[in-house]
Amino acid sequence: MTTDSTDLFGELFKAPVATRTVPVLVPLPVATPYSYAVPDGVHVEPGSVVQVPVGPRQVIGVVWDGGEDDKLDPKKLRPISHVFDCPPLTKEMRDFIDWVASYTLSPPGLVARMALRAPNAFEPEPMVEGLRFVGGQPERMTPARTRVMELANDGVSWTRSGLAHAAGVSLSVVDGLIAQGIFETIFLAPPPVVAKPDPDFTAARLEGPQREAAEEILGDIDAQEFSVSLIDGVTGSGKTEVYFEAIAETLRRCKQVLILLPEIALTAAFLERFERRFGAKPAEWHSDLPPRMREKVWRQAVTGEVRVVAGARSALFLPFEDLGLIIVDEEHDPAYKQEDRVFYNARDMAVVRGRIGDFPVVLVSATPSVESQVNGQAGRYNTVHMPTRFGDAALPDLHLIDMRRHAPERGGFLSPVLLRGIGKTVERGEQALLFLNRRGYAPLTLCRVCGHRFQCPQCSSWLVEHRFRNQLQCHQCGYSERTPDACPECGTLDHLVACGPGVERIAEEVEKHFPQARTIVLSSDIMGGVKRLRLELEAIAKGEADIVIGTQLVAKGHNFPLMTLVGIVDADLGLANGDPRAAERTFQLLSQVTGRAGRTGLKSHGLLQTYQPQHPVMQAIVSGDAGAFYEREISERERAVLPPFGRLASIIVSADTRQDAEGHARGIRNAAPQVQGIAVLGPAEAPLALVRGRHRFRLLVHGRRNSDMQGFLRAMLSQGPKERGSVQVQLDIDPQSFL
Repeated sequence: MTTDSTDLFGELFKAPVATRTVPVLVPLPVATPYSYAVPDGVHVEPGSVVQVPVGPRQVIGVVWDGGEDDKLDPKKLRPISHVFDCPPLTKEMRDFIDWVASYTLSPPGLVARMALRAPNAFEPEPMVEGLRFVGGQPERMTPARTRVMELANDGVSWTRSGLAHAAGVSLSVVDGLIAQGIFETIFLAPPPVVAKPDPDFTAARLEGPQREAAEEILGDIDAQEFSVSLIDGVTGSGKTEVYFEAIAETLRRCKQVLILLPEIALTAAFLERFERRFGAKPAEWHSDLPPRMREKVWRQAVTGEVRVVAGARSALFLPFEDLGLIIVDEEHDPAYKQEDRVFYNARDMAVVRGRIGDFPVVLVSATPSVESQVNGQAGRYNTVHMPTRFGDAALPDLHLIDMRRHAPERGGFLSPVLLRGIGKTVERGEQALLFLNRRGYAPLTLCRVCGHRFQCPQCSSWLVEHRFRNQLQCHQCGYSERTPDACPECGTLDHLVACGPGVERIAEEVEKHFPQARTIVLSSDIMGGVKRLRLELEAIAKGEADIVIGTQLVAKGHNFPLMTLVGIVDADLGLANGDPRAAERTFQLLSQVTGRAGRTGLKSHGLLQTYQPQHPVMQAIVSGDAGAFYEREISERERAVLPPFGRLASIIVSADTRQDAEGHARGIRNAAPQVQGIAVLGPAEAPLALVRGRHRFRLLVHGRRNSDMQGFLRAMLSQGPKERGSVQVQLDIDPQSFL
């Protein structure tokens, strides 16, 4: 009997037969997973990271829950292309992704994409070539060769460069020993990105209030179940040391820990402080992390090799192997709110992740959000108070400077009272901090002859002068142009005037009054990014600057030992907008900034320049009566049924033309169902009506606390007009920005 060779060839190279189907969540804006066939011999389970075809492309996806659909024929479906050698996403992680998608009304695929941000980490890291000592004697012994052999004689394997560095010799010495057979080549597992932290590396030095707070927090950790603790402690009270004890106890239980911080608070000083306590730094996760390091951290978090990650809000979506604690430091900070693609608040989602994973969450702040304060009062959170500073340090003496009575000199912005305070501080060899939450040199430039104002061609905002760069820049879209010598409207030379101050202009005024003082300007647009910022902060901590001028990033938990004076250049700045949280945010920011002074026990002062000295926020700050401020703010929120006593959702409609944006927004408004307790306000042109060339209209949905806001929004959007042409609709549940 003969066999046709073509039939045999077909049998050998026939595509694997698919016998079952699975749902796969792909990172695309679609409402549900797609179904794919699983080839015979291929093992997948819910959570498996796979590669699948979508149209002509191959994309990363995750096998999702839901099981096999018996109605589908596997032979008619496209098969999974590849299964990555990667631990599957845990059930808790998949539930968390589903919850975030449902709450924020975002496509679950876009939420899953935030957990799959390191595609090159889905396969194991390659082994590292290493050396092992096998014995023998080289032809010629030298002192360098002796050191290498003595070091390697203990049986420990080394990398080639690591052995040379440890022995203090050149690579050629090691290569010579390899050539003579003294070492054999082996392959080692890739090194961890950071060493394992030791919870008992350094004994904690806790004083009375700290010890009591730590014991209360550890009680929640010992319960080994979901709970939320709020550490409410004044600046310098030792909150970090307290939550370090919670981290230590979690590590002893062989669980992983996530520390969330606003990105600009993730400084070298914090990492070194962690290292002093635990003998190793935490792994970092932030926007400046190089791609290769990002991949290593992702892989080692999912395999459990990394025990502690300190990161910005996106670290919340790292798929940890066995997460046991989340710390949210500076929990009140608006930086935890993401306002792009998937709109979410990392503080609130951290609480959700803790509830789904059944582990504790610790929120930390010197000025907690009103929402957290209310949750504490209602018993949903366990509030731990720390009302005094650590050691002998006292809070700064705070005073208001009434700018109506103590006006600055013509063309200046610093009152005589503040200037005298700066002078005395510098004379004593101490440091002064001037705070103004406005980047650049001046927020507006105009022509004194014709009145022309420099405005962004793509946004409804003025161009901000950055004199250090000789640029006019839009802070909404990034557009910039060189600062001209003549007015582009009337052509007049040298008649452009800067209106209002930014930190660069304050630095210019400081240098005029104190030419011998060493000044540093700190701003989020500093050249060199996070790395340069960390160097500047380190220089300040070492006393290498006399006067620091900075924006809000100086308020983030920094410890400057010689800082004894904080001057607020414009304390009223945050109050001048329609944000319902304006008073709360101003109180938090000014309290945090003035809290930079006197943290090591030196006598310290805070001077706040204001045109509204009787404003409740100003009175609360100088009196130190935070309780009275929160009581008043909570009462006003409750009366207006604003969060946390009510619910808000924002709908932003944008388009290339104003007519399209307004028409679509009105169509959505007309589709709103009639539901008791929920009202739709608008549409109205957004305060920033034009951004990046797109016209913007806003609707605000306001409901009671127990309202089914998501159900209402789903119904309104499904009945409303569909997005066509250039129209885009963004949905923001629990908005923080109203621009």
